[in-house]
Amino acid sequence: MSAPVPHASNPSPILGRAILLLIGCTIAVTARADADTYARVVRSTAWIVTSNADNETATGTGVLVDAEKRIVLTNAHVVGDSRTAVVFFADIKDGIPNVKRKHYLDNVLTLAQPGKVVAVDRRRDLALIQLPKVPEDVTAIELADSSSKPGSTIELVGNPGNSDVMWVSTTGSVRAVYDKKFKSNHGEHDFRAVETQSPIQPGDSGGPIVNADGKLVALAQSFSPANTLISFCVDVSEIRAMLASSWKTAPIASKKLLEDAGIEHSVNATGHYQIEHKIAAETTQTVYVAKDTEYFQRADVRKVWSLVQVSKEEPTATLMNRLLRQSSVTKIGAWAIEKKSDGEFLVLYVAKLDATAPDEAIKGTIEYVARIAAAMSKELKPKASSKTSAETLASWLAQ
Repeated sequence: MSAPVPHASNPSPILGRAILLLIGCTIAVTARADADTYARVVRSTAWIVTSNADNETATGTGVLVDAEKRIVLTNAHVVGDSRTAVVFFADIKDGIPNVKRKHYLDNVLTLAQPGKVVAVDRRRDLALIQLPKVPEDVTAIELADSSSKPGSTIELVGNPGNSDVMWVSTTGSVRAVYDKKFKSNHGEHDFRAVETQSPIQPGDSGGPIVNADGKLVALAQSFSPANTLISFCVDVSEIRAMLASSWKTAPIASKKLLEDAGIEHSVNATGHYQIEHKIAAETTQTVYVAKDTEYFQRADVRKVWSLVQVSKEEPTATLMNRLLRQSSVTKIGAWAIEKKSDGEFLVLYVAKLDATAPDEAIKGTIEYVARIAAAMSKELKPKASSKTSAETLASWLAQ
């Protein structure tokens, strides 16, 4: 008779001790590996602080990807329309980073350095910041050769804004890798996404997502509104593609452009900028400049427009043909007809220019839009009656 086989759910004491010993060794090795990975990644990770044209401050995370060119990678939505950023790297002593946010705020002059936003790709939600120098103890992260696979273990190092500590490690796993096209609070995106089961907090955006070897496989981007444990990251293939392509500078904020051009303006109730542009001694034309830029893939444009007519009657075919002919010969911009929800029709002249163009370009565009709109406004204005009061009375009595 053969000896009874121990039941799997009730191992023998000797076998149980052996299994526990093996598990303990495995946990210890894994913990050391995770600690070593974090120690390498934290030396490449940055805390990024930006400020927009309205002096609103935003923070996020970034990672050094090229030490020779001094390039830090982050999300485009982290830098927004800023052309500059303040960049901190971890202050590490005896291999341990100081994670207190207050420590960095109290030592800005010694720990921070200015960075220049040299490229943005809002479709991929990526941006590049160039530094004047790279600190001696900071190293560039190594990019993975290929995308992660579902089930892979990953780690994020980020700077959550709702915490007093930074360079926080968060582990998780890859759920899927696929092409994702979606809208967020920061615009429309279309990129190869790594979906992970790991929380991303505001402030973690732009943080490095690394594999077990400590190589960059993705960049933290956003989290699911339905489940905060599910996050979306930009795959390493998109990162490599951006680094290899020609770099495109970030758009300039409309407010900064207007201020640099010395153009007086106010903020309309819609949030757009309103300019009363003088055409002649006693003639002004109202022109609007959009607060935000529009974009398609890597094309960023800024809209400038002027309202010419508001009418409850649909524009006639004669007027439509006239506007079409004029649009074909104007230097920049074109006529547009828009119908409001209340049934009114708006006649506008709209121009769109490169959002990276300097202040001289916005100044010239405003001048051009104002002149075209003012001329058409004068022509569409109802002609004053040339009849005398007696002729008008006679005409009325004859009806």
